[in-house]
Amino acid sequence: MRLLETIREHALTHPLAIALDPVVSEPVTWEDLAERVEAMAYDLSTGGQAGQPYVLCLDHGVEASLAELALLEARIPVLSLPAFFTEEQARHARTACGADTAFPSASRPAPSVLPLGTARVTFTSGSTGTPKGVCLSAAHMLSVAASVVEAVGAEHAGRHCALLPPGILLETVAGFFATMLAGGTYVCPPQAEVGLTDPFRPDFAVMANRLAEWKITSLILVPEYLAGLVTVMERTGLPLPELTLVAVGGARVPVDLLERARALGLPVRQGYGLTECASVVSLESGDEDEPGSAGRLLGHMKARIAPDGEILLEGEMFLGTIGELRDPGPLASGDIGRIDEHGRLWVEGRKSALIVTSFGRNISPEWIEAQLVAQPDIAQAMVHGDGLPAPEALLVPSRPDADLAVAVAAVNSSLPAYARLAGWREVAPFTPANGMLTGNGRLRRKQIAATWLADRPCFFAELEAGTFRERLRFLGIPQVRAGLAGTISRRTYIDYLWQAWHHVRHTVPLMQAARARLRERPDLLAALDEYIAEETGHEEWILADIAAAGGDADAARASEPALATRAMVDHAYRMIEEANPAAFFGMVYVLESVSVALAQRGASAVAENLGLPPEAFTYLTSHGALDQDHMAFFAELVNGLERGDDRAAILQMAREMFGLFGAVFASIEMEDGPMEKTRVAA
Repeated sequence: MRLLETIREHALTHPLAIALDPVVSEPVTWEDLAERVEAMAYDLSTGGQAGQPYVLCLDHGVEASLAELALLEARIPVLSLPAFFTEEQARHARTACGADTAFPSASRPAPSVLPLGTARVTFTSGSTGTPKGVCLSAAHMLSVAASVVEAVGAEHAGRHCALLPPGILLETVAGFFATMLAGGTYVCPPQAEVGLTDPFRPDFAVMANRLAEWKITSLILVPEYLAGLVTVMERTGLPLPELTLVAVGGARVPVDLLERARALGLPVRQGYGLTECASVVSLESGDEDEPGSAGRLLGHMKARIAPDGEILLEGEMFLGTIGELRDPGPLASGDIGRIDEHGRLWVEGRKSALIVTSFGRNISPEWIEAQLVAQPDIAQAMVHGDGLPAPEALLVPSRPDADLAVAVAAVNSSLPAYARLAGWREVAPFTPANGMLTGNGRLRRKQIAATWLADRPCFFAELEAGTFRERLRFLGIPQVRAGLAGTISRRTYIDYLWQAWHHVRHTVPLMQAARARLRERPDLLAALDEYIAEETGHEEWILADIAAAGGDADAARASEPALATRAMVDHAYRMIEEANPAAFFGMVYVLESVSVALAQRGASAVAENLGLPPEAFTYLTSHGALDQDHMAFFAELVNGLERGDDRAAILQMAREMFGLFGAVFASIEMEDGPMEKTRVAA
């Protein structure tokens, strides 16, 4: 099967119908798509590099979709790198398959031979060691896509919206390729347009409103995205009547979440799949009346259960991994499950994650985790306890006032005695950025255990956990939320810059004051010297930004700070002079981590909405880039601190600074009027 042939057929039967809709730019018709894919594929296939891998690392949109189709037609292997990969992960993937760094530049031969017929190299989560590149053929991926269409029916090929991060195999095969086969419209907006500037901290209100506005008919979600949408719909009453199919996969979905979704009219179907099987293996039918199963096997797959409960799969499979062909025979999935009398597959946990307590009871942690995250106060959970008398949990709160003790008690009341949690600990979020979460939302248990279950967790992790509730409060401030979304006026942006100037001009003097009191601490003096050299003159960037944004830089220089800004700066000086001067690094942590978020999410959104030039954002964008490097430097620095009083002072200062810095933002008027109270001449 060649996908371009199907596209040509759609172009003949309905040439002017929309094939690709990026929302932010002109849509692409089937007629136009066929011509552009054919031309691009010809250029690629005659370019002298057929058979060598190309890297795709693009946001959703027309460019990414065309590249995906053209490379498939030209029979050029694709290494699709999700944007959330760390640089180390991306480098490992490129090196392993010998791919160049960008589409469509030249590639070099792979150091390891890709199995013959490889069309896509996709890297697994690496839960059992170094991740390997799984090699898939075009025929395999398209047969899975065709099975998906057959299972759900072509009548669902309306307007499918891409929400999963670019590069995720599930969306590519079951979303994009299936939509192309069925003749629907693939709605592929940039992630920022659907509230996914940060795909692991979505703005679900934006997402829900966009889905309604664009009349989306089908989606593929991970459980966290489904939970966010359901919560918004329950709170606002917003309906999504156009949806006819919402497929959920990537991790186990709590039954109560499925029931809440269906009570709202969402046509949710849970599925199950593996990278080695080119994504989907099974999917619920639309008339299931017992939620919780992963549905029946798709037409191209068969399954049986091994004596130890492991799911064994048979059917069309991956070709192998980089440099290694696949062993023949059934695929051991690593998942524990059962098949009921109706032929439905029930996935009950990971074989490798199975907990065996000191009482000899086998417990699947996913079973308890699903019940924990169903509690409104718990955002994430990892259950552990192999060899302990009873399981325990690492928990991430979902909101500043979350009562984790009450949530755990509620879950324990529903569990049998042997499975009840004997203890729990509050930790910082698990994300792909810190290596504790895969791209599709699965826990990387070994990495989490290495950080949180070691004899002494690193202090940077403890600092993140100890300030997470304060960070959530900060992010909940209306001015901060509006800034990150880009929905502020020019006057509000300029007012923010005024206050930024007032506290940034004290950065170097504060560092010098801390240095004077830490002169007997060579471990901290070198860091302060580096910070001072790096930060000198940054306040002048802000004045230049004010002028470029149409504000009065001279008036800003001559003004007095807002009371909240003065309070924050005064508190920093007081802590340095009267308490442990190492506390200053708590302020560094808050300001630098916040500036990264403002630079990555806020600056581009504000610039786009206000039409301001790049010269009006030099402080945010430059400082954000610097602070990403600074955060790695900062983590190494504080992890090396052995004194308990230093650690306690930094943690306390960080907590206080989140509140004080939040007050600075809260003091900025959201209206477009003047702020005379912060502009009194000195």
